[in-house]
Amino acid sequence: MTSSTLLPSPVPAVGTPAPTPVGASGSDPQLAVADNLLALLRTTTTEPRPDEQLEALTLAVAADLPVLLWGEPGIGKTAALTQLATSLNLPLTTVIASVHEPTDFSGLPIVGDDPAVQGVPMAPPQWAVELVRAGRGLLFLDELSTATPAVQAALLRVVLERRVGALQLPPEVRIVAAANPSASAADGWELSPPLANRFVHLYWVHDREVVVRGLGGVWPRAEVPRLVPERLPEAVAFARRAVCGFLEARPTLIHRLPSTETRRGAAWPSPRSWEAALALLAFGTAASVSREVLALLVRGTVGDGPGLELLAHLDRMDLPDPESLLADPASAELPVRGDLRQAALEAVVAAVGARPERARWEAGWAVLVRALETGAPDLLVAPATALASLRRDDWEVPAAVERLVGVIGLARRADRSVGRVAAAADAGRATGVRR
Repeated sequence: MTSSTLLPSPVPAVGTPAPTPVGASGSDPQLAVADNLLALLRTTTTEPRPDEQLEALTLAVAADLPVLLWGEPGIGKTAALTQLATSLNLPLTTVIASVHEPTDFSGLPIVGDDPAVQGVPMAPPQWAVELVRAGRGLLFLDELSTATPAVQAALLRVVLERRVGALQLPPEVRIVAAANPSASAADGWELSPPLANRFVHLYWVHDREVVVRGLGGVWPRAEVPRLVPERLPEAVAFARRAVCGFLEARPTLIHRLPSTETRRGAAWPSPRSWEAALALLAFGTAASVSREVLALLVRGTVGDGPGLELLAHLDRMDLPDPESLLADPASAELPVRGDLRQAALEAVVAAVGARPERARWEAGWAVLVRALETGAPDLLVAPATALASLRRDDWEVPAAVERLVGVIGLARRADRSVGRVAAAADAGRATGVRR
């Protein structure tokens, strides 16, 4: 008799349920019920729903550009990538960058039979071999901001050239990474400038409605952007004209390495990132994405400042030709946005001033009347005043001006009233000082 047989059997406490008998398979039946409950909790559906950041991510993936998602822990970056891979029907390969060695990305040296003749090949890791066997996939590099500088250096060829050791990844493999800001990353590192400049940086934030509806079982669906085949040549030509025209006007932005380490680890302008911005602009034009989505992509490629300047340049490119407006004022189509409308009217006045002729001057007034009929009158004060200053002594005032006199006079009276109020306030302050 062993010593264990001398121990009394445990007696259940009063009111304690009797233990559930173990099934024939050796597992507790309650675990099977628990698995069923977990399966129900994990069962969700998707729906088409406008989501600007998800649309920007999908467009960048379609453009075959590496994307880096920045966001606080638990914000849903990994879940978004999982759902994206499912929607695009791509096998997902997740690699936690921070727990790997540099050789896991650059390859492990393997000595062959005759290294002097055959060299020493760099053997790729298993995950890379499996990606090549699949022929396509979504490579997810997670926790990038906690990877050491040596690992980040090894990732340079993976992200840009799609090479892992001696292995070339298939063209159908897309790369997306995720990182936490250094303030919230566990033992985080700033991204090195060469690695940061290879990514399209998207800042992931949660949307209250998306989270609530998703927890209810319905998440937004990521869909590949619908590119219109007939628009592809036009989209490429527009993107090249926009980026090249902008950089001709702002050559100092072709390459500008930020001065601080934190900003160097984000998006900044370089020939490489401008090339990516050009590609995204072409894709966005061919897919007719919204300005908000395009802004996320452009700013995430070349940085906030240069990106906003490029977007403003795009707005100016969309302005109507002032000569076309002067040629047919009655059917002139002016921009709806106030700033663009005023810029178009100022361009008309500038065109008249560049070649001042009576017929063109009268056509300019007709354009202003057209603007009065189709938009806010307060935008007409400055261009009308400038156009009036171009009048020659022998030019008669056209009848169209009578329709604008009330608007201009009202605005001037308002300006004088504001001036009187300001003068009275200044006088009051001066009196108070003397007292």
